[in-house]
Amino acid sequence: MSIFRTGLDAAYEWSAANAEGKDPIDSPEMQIRVWDKVIDNAERYNEPGVFTAFIGYEWTSGPGSNNLHRNVIFRDNGDRTRQVVPFSAFDSDNPEDLWQYLADYEARTGGRVLAIPHNGNLSNGMMFMLETFDGEPFDAEYASNRARYEPLLEVTQSKGAGEAHPLLSPDDAFADFELMDASNLTGTVAKEPEMLKTEYAREALKLGMAEEARIGVNPFKFGMVGSTDNHNAIPSTREENWFGKIYYVEPGVHGKEGVFIESAVDPKFSIYDRDMGASGLAAVWATENTRAAIWDAMKRREVFATSGTRLRVRVFGGWDFEEREVQLPDFAAQGYARSVPMGGDLRPGSDGASPRFMVRALRDPDGANLDRVQIIKGWVDANGDLQEKIYDVACADREIVDNACAGDVGNTVDVATATYTNDIGRAALSGWWEDPDFDPALRAYYYVRVIQIPSPRWTAYDAVYFDEEMPEGTAMTVQDRAFTSPIWYTPEG
Repeated sequence: MSIFRTGLDAAYEWSAANAEGKDPIDSPEMQIRVWDKVIDNAERYNEPGVFTAFIGYEWTSGPGSNNLHRNVIFRDNGDRTRQVVPFSAFDSDNPEDLWQYLADYEARTGGRVLAIPHNGNLSNGMMFMLETFDGEPFDAEYASNRARYEPLLEVTQSKGAGEAHPLLSPDDAFADFELMDASNLTGTVAKEPEMLKTEYAREALKLGMAEEARIGVNPFKFGMVGSTDNHNAIPSTREENWFGKIYYVEPGVHGKEGVFIESAVDPKFSIYDRDMGASGLAAVWATENTRAAIWDAMKRREVFATSGTRLRVRVFGGWDFEEREVQLPDFAAQGYARSVPMGGDLRPGSDGASPRFMVRALRDPDGANLDRVQIIKGWVDANGDLQEKIYDVACADREIVDNACAGDVGNTVDVATATYTNDIGRAALSGWWEDPDFDPALRAYYYVRVIQIPSPRWTAYDAVYFDEEMPEGTAMTVQDRAFTSPIWYTPEG
């Protein structure tokens, strides 16, 4: 057996042990040495104003192989982070125990720390379940701790997108994006339809508002980021330059049959490399490129996610914006002075006023043009039912009719050559929108989704480069996108 396979087998052995809560290494001394090395590397390469390297680690909770992973990100330098060692899933699979560790760290060191749940699409309903890990109903303390220590959610990564699902949002033409919804993380338990509503971000945001109405605190008040979650030290997320999630499914002639995780139950539950997306990125509106400033922006949720593209988007929500103001050169200054940015709370306005939003989006300078800008609204109605609606607020080269772009933007992709042109779409889009259905008595959230024009998916580029024919049904085009953190409206009282 080669060293390559031995290392891979060891990784599978560790993953299986992790699912059972067993530590096959169990060496505190090794843990300390590795943590010191992590800190040393982050300190060595952190250069304020030029390149920020955070000290952090992944908490890999996976009870029953259901993905509850979190990334733990410290605001602090080595002088504080060396005072602790990471709290691992072998210590506990329970997120509440992780939050207690984070609270203890802050109390002991005076530092700051947060955790970012991975996208919940492989959790088989556990990520946003409406009970604690031990099966108890939420209370205000639970909700407060979750909102405090988990202000963000990873809504897209290589193992699928976790924003929305067609079964939950049947009226959303773009809800079928990079779905991975057959099973859990290791392909051991089939996905049941009732699991979906406690896996996807859009539904969780609505559930959080419903819980807030019941217990007074919103446990799912999170902003949205993307991440790669790759394990090959190659951070590229470009479709034309994606190197896969891990070394044994990097580009090559095996690409059409490569297996990332092989199910021992049923091949239809296996995760193949062609299923994964070249995603994603966390974008942060920070005042400077430093640990403190970037961490603070993440904490206040002034962030957005992309599926790998480097497009930019900014949104402000307020009460008195005029339509012409979205084009003013001091757009951002006016937004901060008179409204709230993504991740913020919109306080009640004057009687009869409806929320108004200004949005600007700019394409990736090396990528595809933009197709449309949308505002997704979710709310809890007077009967306590969860509702959502999608409004197109800017369209490339066509009008908006009944809150939707009049027709599709088109498609210039030639899959056979993995090429496209920017003859369609726009390099920049902006929109002003006033909620026409606003009820000041109802809780609501608003977030922006920006959709690019179709472009070749990484599978198309690999098929051309390696002269390979991908299996039937493989996605060969993609409409990359961005998702902003929500702006929440909460009525008084």
